[in-house]
Parts: sequence; structure tokens; C-alpha cells
Amino acid sequence: MTYPLSTAGARRSATWLAGAAALALLAGCGHKAPEAEAARPVIALPAPAADGAQTLRFPGEIHARYEMPLAFRVPGQLISREARLGDTVTKGQVLARLDDADAGKNEAAARAALDAAEHRLSFATQQRDRDEAQAKANLISQLQLDQTRDAYAGALAAQTQAKQQYELARNQSRYNALIADRDGAITSEHAEVGQVLAAGQAVFGFAWSGERDVYVDVPEDRVGKLRPGQPAKVSLLSVQGQPLTAHVREVAPAADPQTRTYRVKLGLDAPDPHMRLGMTADVALTGDAPTAKAVRLPATALFHQGEHPAVWVVRPADATLELRPVTVLRYGERDVLIGAGLEAGERVVMQGVHAVTAGEKVAPMAPPHAEDSPL
Repeated sequence: MTYPLSTAGARRSATWLAGAAALALLAGCGHKAPEAEAARPVIALPAPAADGAQTLRFPGEIHARYEMPLAFRVPGQLISREARLGDTVTKGQVLARLDDADAGKNEAAARAALDAAEHRLSFATQQRDRDEAQAKANLISQLQLDQTRDAYAGALAAQTQAKQQYELARNQSRYNALIADRDGAITSEHAEVGQVLAAGQAVFGFAWSGERDVYVDVPEDRVGKLRPGQPAKVSLLSVQGQPLTAHVREVAPAADPQTRTYRVKLGLDAPDPHMRLGMTADVALTGDAPTAKAVRLPATALFHQGEHPAVWVVRPADATLELRPVTVLRYGERDVLIGAGLEAGERVVMQGVHAVTAGEKVAPMAPPHAEDSPL
């Protein structure tokens, strides 16, 4: 005979059954194996070896190898200019003239002084010859002969001095004409007709014909990569064709005090006949080749361990990350050249270097799109 359970008894039975089920579930979970650590996907690629020298590019300007101001050697008033800005001149051509009235008078006075000195020398020569003949016949004393010879020596010295003064006056007269001493071109004008000039004051800017240079201004962080004799390619923006070959001819020893750049002059091996002074050029210089063990990485792969550069390297044994210090040979605009601490072929995290930690397990992967590749 069965008896119906009371309400309280039914509740106690339900609670006991629920507890037993929970204990059985916990017992089953205690024997379940732990899940393996999930590997984080990261963009990591083998580090490529540096494939050649770095190319440095700078804007440049065409100049003559030799440029200088032209000036008169003597002071005076400018009365004419025979050349104008942009003119091509030849050796011996008169470019400008000074008023030569005073110079003409000085030359005439020097010519008269020379004539007088030559007359006195002629008289002293005749007197010396007569006295020497009479001295041989014992007709005059030795003292008189010595005096005659002294007068001749004085007349000869005076004639030599007067001759030099005359030559100087002739030169001063010729200096009133400014003459081109070689072929070239007028690049600037610095004096006007009627202006009174001092000796050495510039009248024209002058560029020699022939050899041509390219001037570039190099910042101080790159001037150390340049050396005399280094080859370069020069492309003229206004002249189409193959780039011209050039070489570094001179590197300024000091920076410009205003721009803080270094003036570098490149000599063109074979100037283009269509080239003109002042043209803009694009200069490409090939830097020193990297060392045999150098590795080139994108700038996004570089991390820092304190103050020292480092990169994240994926260990091939267990695919975990190692932060390895490296030595940077050169910093570029988009990449860095690693000289020590990393071998070509080692897998390096290329992006997201600030989101990973040492010892973390990763799953290396390539960029999802080829154009996104940092290399």
C-alpha cells in the first residue's frame, strides 16, 4: 500500500536530485583535458638581405665650373658698357670703359720723363767714353774718371726707373678698358654708366665657357655618405633624354650658416649642348654598398628595448616571440638597414610590433594583399 508524499517531502527529493546531478557534472569536468593556448596571428616574413647600395636624390642647379666677378684694376668713372646681361663674349673683347683722360696725361708725363732720362744717359755715356780714353793717355786724374763713371751709373739707373714708370703708366691707361681674358658669358650686371667705381669693384658677373658643374645642397645627416669621386646621374627637367654622368668633385668643409646645409659640387663628364646655366636638375647619387650580412627591414618592424633598437623574431622551434637587439646602419624614409643582430631569412614581425609580448605564441602570416607587403 502506497502513501502519497507530502509537499515538503517532494521539495526535499527534488533538491537532493539536483545536487547529485551537479556533483556528477563537476566530476566529469575535473577529468576533461585543458584547451591548448591559441596562437595569435601576426604579419611576419623572412628578413631579406640588403640588395644593393642606397640611392640618394637631391635637386640641383647647373653652374659654370668657374664663376667670378669682373672689375677694373684702377678707379674711375664708368663711361660705357659694351656687353649686356646674357651676352656670350670672346677672349679679348672689350666689355666696358672708364674715363681715361687722367690716365692719358700720366702716360704722356711718363713718356717725357723717359725721353729726358735717355738723353742724360746718352750724354753720360759719351762723357764716360772720352774720359776713359784720356785716362789711358794720363791726361786726367783717376778721381775725375771715377766721377764720370759714377755719373754714367746714375744716368743709367734713372733711365731704367723712367722706363718702368712709363710702362706702369701705359698699363694704367690700358686698365681703363675691361677686357675678357677668356670666352664666357655675362651672368649679372653690378654697375651703371656714370657711376664712379673703386678699384676692384664688380662690374659684371662672368661664367667661363667649357666645363659645367651641378650644385646641390645636402643636409648634415646625409653629407657623410658622400665622398669626392663618387658617381652620380643627372637628369635635366627641361632636356629630355638619357641622364648625364657626373661625379662628386668637391664637398664643402663647413655648413652654410643660414641653411645649415653643405654645398656639394658635381662635375659633369660630358655636358649636354642644350644645357644652359641655371637649369634645374635631378641628381641621383649611389651611396656605399651595405655589408654582406646587412638586412633591410621596413621601418614598421623596428621596436625599441629601452633606448636600443630591437625587432621581434619568431623562434622556429615553438613559434614564440623573442625581442632581439639589433644594430642599425642607416635609417631611410621607409626602411632601416640592419648590420648586426639579425640574419637574412629569419622570420620577423613586420607590423603591429607594439601589440605583442615576449614569449607569446604566434601564427606567422603574410599580408592579406600583395600591395600591403612592407617589403
